[in-house]
Amino acid sequence: MRTDVLVIGAGVCGIYALYRLREAGFKTIVLEAGDAPGGTWYWNRYPGCRFDSESYSYGYSFSRELLQEWDWKEHFAPQPETLSYLNYVIEKFDLRRDMVFGSHVTDAVYDETENEWVVRTENGTVYRCTYLLTAVGMLSAPTLPRIEGRETFEGEAFHTYDWPKEKTDFSGERVGLIGTGATGVQLVPVVAQQAKELYVFQRRPNWCAPLHNSPISPEEMAEIKTRYDEIFAKCRTTPGGFLHGPDRRKFNEVSEEERLAFWEKLYASPGFGVWIGNFTEALTDPDVNAQYTAFIADKIRQRVHDPEVAEKLIPKDHGFGTRRVPLETGYYEAYNRPNVHLVDVNESPIVRITPKGVLTTSQEYEVDSLIYATGFDAITGAFDRINIVGRNGVSLRDQWREGPLTYLGVQSHGFPNLFTLAGPQGGSVSTNFPRGIEEIVDWVTGFLVMLRDKGIRRVEPQEDAVAAWQKEVRDLYQMTLFRTAKSWFTGYNSNIEGRDGIRYLIYNGGSPRYRRRLEEVANNGYAGFDLR
Repeated sequence: MRTDVLVIGAGVCGIYALYRLREAGFKTIVLEAGDAPGGTWYWNRYPGCRFDSESYSYGYSFSRELLQEWDWKEHFAPQPETLSYLNYVIEKFDLRRDMVFGSHVTDAVYDETENEWVVRTENGTVYRCTYLLTAVGMLSAPTLPRIEGRETFEGEAFHTYDWPKEKTDFSGERVGLIGTGATGVQLVPVVAQQAKELYVFQRRPNWCAPLHNSPISPEEMAEIKTRYDEIFAKCRTTPGGFLHGPDRRKFNEVSEEERLAFWEKLYASPGFGVWIGNFTEALTDPDVNAQYTAFIADKIRQRVHDPEVAEKLIPKDHGFGTRRVPLETGYYEAYNRPNVHLVDVNESPIVRITPKGVLTTSQEYEVDSLIYATGFDAITGAFDRINIVGRNGVSLRDQWREGPLTYLGVQSHGFPNLFTLAGPQGGSVSTNFPRGIEEIVDWVTGFLVMLRDKGIRRVEPQEDAVAAWQKEVRDLYQMTLFRTAKSWFTGYNSNIEGRDGIRYLIYNGGSPRYRRRLEEVANNGYAGFDLR
């Protein structure tokens, strides 16, 4: 089957890419591995799943009619509401007819003779396209822990990303949960209310902060609809594309009394203000970060009744905000319940999974269900699972083995006409995702229109442009404390052998700066790209 553009992935990014490319006159097909659209919001159906951007800042901004039609029910929408929203968008703009579901892409090989990509799916279908665009999601390659005996467990076991559709309740069950990242933090309070016993196996504690979610009344939603221009304009000014931006006051110019009052206000406010609405120095100056970290640690001690449990929940290996901060609802209070048991695997390492449960060095915990909330091979993992081969038989997997090599996070040298819309080192992976996605999709669409109008059938970045972008990305890491923590921001993953060194996966320059770089490149005739 032949098409102008092939998009891999029908999540937030793929949906918008299809809309914009079709509008620009490109024949476009979207391939989706799942049996329905939604991407992240289709697969992640575990109890408690929701996003941490304000709902009205997360939705698409491209259609005023859509903005006025859709009513968000909560300030931070749960997974079912978000999935309903995406399906509403698809139906409204008649996008489903160009989507092919159950199409897991296994190979994408560049045909140098024809200047085309040849894409194969698991079911044997072959597609040919001029331009191949990836919208595979930054957290879509789940990883299981490297623990022996997983296959021997006799109960029900699954990763949160592969949550069974029929599993909605754990009443009367003994449940084991491995992992306390963002997913585990959302799961614990919900499962705690249902399960007979919940054993949380904590590998590395995270700094978490309250989400402070609440319903949106019809009156409030009506008022929000009058402010969409203001809301999206605000998002364009902040580094993360959120409604929350840094406080530009100098930390040492604010009195201690005023500083503490400010921090109390942040902690009591909804959303990411507690992380990215703080003094800028909180993420750049170790001493300032240490003071704020101590403030958050005291909050945990206040919320957890057992002092020993509280100390185990307080990270000792990184400061607050140097990893992505999970936002929670009642997470710490869950440990005050008599049926919830925190198992610190640093004290009692897991030896193996047994037919009955989890064996640590101190005892065996018998469980009926075992949940792996063990995260993802972030950002590059979904690319590694596809055999992508460019010019001269070079695979993207091999080229990125030590870390991604891109220009603007959009293209890699040696892979003509391959555009990574939500790829590593781009602006969207470290932002309020739809805000970054709309910008990069619009930019790439404009680029493709220019190529079409000028009759250019092949484009890839120049090697020196890739090298310069790598330097810029690396230099930006040195400006923040993100570099000091082991996290998916720096490519760390304990579930994958050899993933304990830094890999430069994200762009730390912020949305406004990234937008200016894109505009600068386009205004200079797409400088850095080899236009043949």
